Amino acid sequence: MRDTQSLNAVDVSALETAEAPRRLWPVLLSGGAGTRLWPLSRKHYPKQLQALLSDRTMLQETVLRTRDLAGVAPPLVVCHQEQRFLVTEQLAAVGLAPQRIVLEPSGRNTAPALVVSALLLAGEDPQGLLLAQPADHHIADPEAFRAAVAQAARAARDGWLVTFGVRPTRPETGYGYIQAGAAIDGFEGVRAVLSFVEKPEAATAARLAGSPGCYWNSGVFLLPVGPFLDEVRRLQPDLLAACERAIAEGREDLEFFRLDAEAFESAPALPIDKAIMELSGRVAVVPVEMGWRDVGSWPVLHEALRTLRPTESDGNVFEGDVEAESVRNCHIRADGRLVAALGVEDLTIVVTDDAVLVARTDEAARVGALVERLGRRNRQEVLHHSTVYRPWGSYQSVDSGERFQVKRIVVKPGAELSLQMHHHRAEHWIVVRGTARVHCDGDERLLHENQSTYIPPGTTHRLSNPGILPLHLIEVQSGSYLGEDDIVRFQDSYGRS
Repeated sequence: MRDTQSLNAVDVSALETAEAPRRLWPVLLSGGAGTRLWPLSRKHYPKQLQALLSDRTMLQETVLRTRDLAGVAPPLVVCHQEQRFLVTEQLAAVGLAPQRIVLEPSGRNTAPALVVSALLLAGEDPQGLLLAQPADHHIADPEAFRAAVAQAARAARDGWLVTFGVRPTRPETGYGYIQAGAAIDGFEGVRAVLSFVEKPEAATAARLAGSPGCYWNSGVFLLPVGPFLDEVRRLQPDLLAACERAIAEGREDLEFFRLDAEAFESAPALPIDKAIMELSGRVAVVPVEMGWRDVGSWPVLHEALRTLRPTESDGNVFEGDVEAESVRNCHIRADGRLVAALGVEDLTIVVTDDAVLVARTDEAARVGALVERLGRRNRQEVLHHSTVYRPWGSYQSVDSGERFQVKRIVVKPGAELSLQMHHHRAEHWIVVRGTARVHCDGDERLLHENQSTYIPPGTTHRLSNPGILPLHLIEVQSGSYLGEDDIVRFQDSYGRS
């Protein structure tokens, strides 16, 4: 096994010069919705914010891979505005404060996200190196990854736009491919890129997977900030202009930076591969064996979990409360309820508290098309789970019917909801655990376990937790309209007024 200290020492020479620091700036791309892992992954609580392969979330694992590199700067994170507080909490949970969290008003693929990141970093360190990483990839050998970054940094310092290639283990139509050319003089382990192939048909994938010098495109890039922006200016001037305007007309919001929606949404929705890498003449690849997986679908997650859990028999992966007999090659996940399976094989079965997915394993990668259809029907199961996370805690829908809805609410210690009012609904609060401070039309009172209160429609009110333990309560809503948009905020600690 390689020694981590000596590896970090290599990074110092690769990332620093006497003339300028040229720091390594990790950029985490966390804007994806992960629809092919539905119903576990939802638009407002996507896969990168969940713990799929370890006790840490995919986002946390990604940021920790570069934390100990010498010369590394705090990470910059690009995410959807709905996920901003979850991202902040998850980074804090592993002891990391981001350099900046950039909020996308909508997903525009990776090129606009990376151009915005490079423009922001150019103001901090124009000689810096931008390390772009999707926040939903698994790397089993982080030491190999860090060594590859050190190799790539030497070429990036010389103006090369560098990507990382992974040796194919099978024909795969869901990944892009890189055809590598000759080694680049003066940079050990770095090769010129001859061509990119984007998600080929099965026959082409089979040919590429068996070709020497052909690699999966990992989607990880090391880009010198200045030369990268020069290429964007040359190849995609409209993209650059839109991103510059999105920043110029954006605004700070607490610890976040909100891009201007109109300007950002005018940017071409392109992946960085098509926008820049396929067109530039200064693109290189570093081949690396690092146990890489794009955990983008149920079959890939099944394969990854089988590798991590070799003791499970008959090709199965069971998560949660599962009872199975005569079951082979199945991935069964039960969240919050018992799932029993008998005499089945080659199935993916995922049960959450508000949705069930049953698919043949060879069809499970096509779940995204099903989710798109559900989205056109405005199904809320596409957006969020029955448990919805907020900066102050969470709420879970327990039951609902005509003119009523029941929720379970958890408020973090010291947290408070906004000072608000509802036009169409009344609320009944029953404290199950902890202590609640309730403001209602100027009056304040404390509620303890088994105590309750009533908030009539049109009443200005606020709920907070003054204690050191989480506050649990049951909320019963009643009225003519119970939608989440029936809320008027007067004051809010999280900038949502």
